Order: sequence, then structure tokens, then C-alpha cells
Amino acid sequence: MQTSDITIIGAGVVGLATAYQLSRREPALNIVIIEKESEPASHQSGRNSGVLHSGIYYRPSSLKAELCRTGRQAMVEFCASEGIPYEVCGKVIVALDEGDLARLQALEERAKLNGVRATRITPAELHELEPYASGVAALHVPDTGVIDFRAVCRQFAMHVTKRSSPTSGRGTLMVSTRVYGTTVKNGSSIVHTSEGDVKTRTLVNCAGLQSDRVAHLFGQRPSVRIVPFKGEFYELLPQARSFVRNLIYPVPDPAFPFLGVHLTRMLSGTVECGPNAVLAMGREAYAPWHPSATDLVATFTAPGFWQLAGKHWRAALGEVQRSLSKYAFVKALQRLAPALRSEHLVPARAGIRAQALGADGKLVDDFVFEETDSVLSVCNAPSPAATASLAIGNVVADRVLRMTG
Repeated sequence: MQTSDITIIGAGVVGLATAYQLSRREPALNIVIIEKESEPASHQSGRNSGVLHSGIYYRPSSLKAELCRTGRQAMVEFCASEGIPYEVCGKVIVALDEGDLARLQALEERAKLNGVRATRITPAELHELEPYASGVAALHVPDTGVIDFRAVCRQFAMHVTKRSSPTSGRGTLMVSTRVYGTTVKNGSSIVHTSEGDVKTRTLVNCAGLQSDRVAHLFGQRPSVRIVPFKGEFYELLPQARSFVRNLIYPVPDPAFPFLGVHLTRMLSGTVECGPNAVLAMGREAYAPWHPSATDLVATFTAPGFWQLAGKHWRAALGEVQRSLSKYAFVKALQRLAPALRSEHLVPARAGIRAQALGADGKLVDDFVFEETDSVLSVCNAPSPAATASLAIGNVVADRVLRMTG
């Protein structure tokens, strides 16, 4: 039986950042990270848009706003010191018509409250930054960037598992390992896995898309249910990449935690278009022909789901239309960059977002932690979780170290 001081479930960016921060603050800790996939960052952390967020969108004084601000700076410093590719290239948030101007103004005011640099620009100034973009006004947000979060995860894991000081603890990453449950014996938790038992003092659940289920395995009753939303991407062919210099976003609808289809120039020079946001056929159903009956039943029976569906069915139909019709997807993109044509786009990857849903039918838009005895669950870590992961890791580490005494 393996033994550890702290066992973390999930080797995504939040779980690995937590392990990294714990190992830095308490080098003697023995830490085990359990991941059911064959490598870290296999789901949300490796399938997101790869954007280093500025923090402009988030409600002032919210935990998201605070953690994004501190986490972004920590992430930039970490990448610079570790030689991880990133680029702070800036983005524009475009008001597509007069109806967007009030929301653009609200975003500008929110940026000031959040300490985020954002400059209102005219259509002519927008054209200088993004010659093919179209809008009646825009915000230029210079501190947004692009980053390789898979490389970040690999580096976190390396630091945790390669500790070599005679006084340092041990770090173990168990991949291809499933967790089946836990029992408590003599004050310790025994985690039952497909690769044998792990004895630990404290359990940390950073399982992302499976976080509510893992919480139940550990005897918790989380206040939210995970409902998966799929984001589908297209990619511009090489001859059309010049249409996008950096990042072009629409003004988001404040009623949703999604930012709308947008254009992102990646570190490699490729340009991704999307994502949309449709209800996923499973928590890991990236291909449309691989639905999960278990996950669908869990979604449709989630407390609050039908209230959510009843309130937002029109918006949901629009997202489904963009999923089923390339024409509709391209039409949405053409509002940002009119020169784009259907023949410029080819299908690319898909990602699935773990969206927490409250029993009242509201989409939960901030971090949710559940703490009982020796178990801490991160039940909701929404965007900008990857950008803010080092700050989130510190918050979780604070709680864990308090629990362990």
C-alpha cells in the first residue's frame, strides 16, 4: 500500500498547481496525484482555448476576479522562468452594432474596477490592430495572451515528482488509475484504486468534469451538479490566417458564462475559430457519435436542469444551429471578420467544459469548494481556472494545510 500525506485526484492544471504549491510551501510532504487518463491535462486543461486571460469579464470583488489578477501574473512569471512558450499579444473585444455599446461600456467600467488595462478604440483604430475586423467600437485589452497549458502541466508535474533534496518529500503521479472509493481507518483515509490502495491523511478532489461524482465517492454531498457543455472549434486554412493578427472577441452576453465564438491566433501561428457552447452528450463525449447514456441521464435529472432549459432554450437553439450548420457558424464569425468564407475553415478539435449547475437552475459562475473532515473538493473551477491556477493552488493549499494542522 502506498502512503502519502496528501492525495490529489485529477492531474489537470488545478490539481497539478495545487500539488506544486504544496510541495513548494511544505517540501517534506509526500504527495500522490491520481489521474485516470494515461497523461496529465487530457481533458479541460489540454482542450481549452489556450488563452491567458486578463480578468476583464469577472464581477469585481468576486473570487474569480481576484484569483485571475494574481494568478495571471504568477503564471507569466512561472512561464518566463521555466522557458514555457507564451505570448502577451493583446485582444480586441468588438461591439458589432449599436446594441452592443452599452455592454461594451459596462465592460470598460468593470475593467477599471478589476485593475485591468482596457482602452476604448474607434473603428479606425480597430482596423489598425485587426485590419479585417468589423465593428462600431471596441476595447483593446493588451494584457491578454496565448499560452501552452499542456506544457505548464508537464512542468508542474516535473517539479512535484522530481524533488531531490534529502529533506524533501516524495511526489508520485499515478496515471491510468481509477478511483473506486474510500474508507476511513484509524484516522487515515484508504483510497481504493485500480492500482491498489493509497493511505493518506488528506484527500483533495480536483477531478474537473467528474468532481461532483468523486465528491460523492468521498462521502460529500456537493451543492452543485456538473453539466457538460461542448465547445467545437474550426481552424483557418493557411491562406486565411492573415485575417487574424491576434485575438478578436465579440461583446459577451452577461446572462451566460460563455464568451461567444471568437478568433484566436495560437502560439503555433494557426488560428482557431470558436468555440460554441452546446450541451454535451457526455462528460468526455468529444466525438458526436460517442454519447454516454449514464451522463445524459445525470444531466437530465440534475436538480435545476429543466429550469435552466426553460429559461434559455432560445439561446440554446442558436448554439445547436451553429453546431449542426457550418454555414451558421461561419455567419457568426463573419460578424467579427466579414472576409471569412466557409472554404477558409476546416473542423478542428472539441473541448468539454464542466459547468456547475445549482439546484435553482442557475449556472454557477464562481469557484465552489466543499470541505468535510479530511476531504476538500474543488467542485467548480470555471474559466479562468487555467490562467489563475497558481493562485487557485495557493487557496487550496491554504485550506489543506489548515486541515492537516
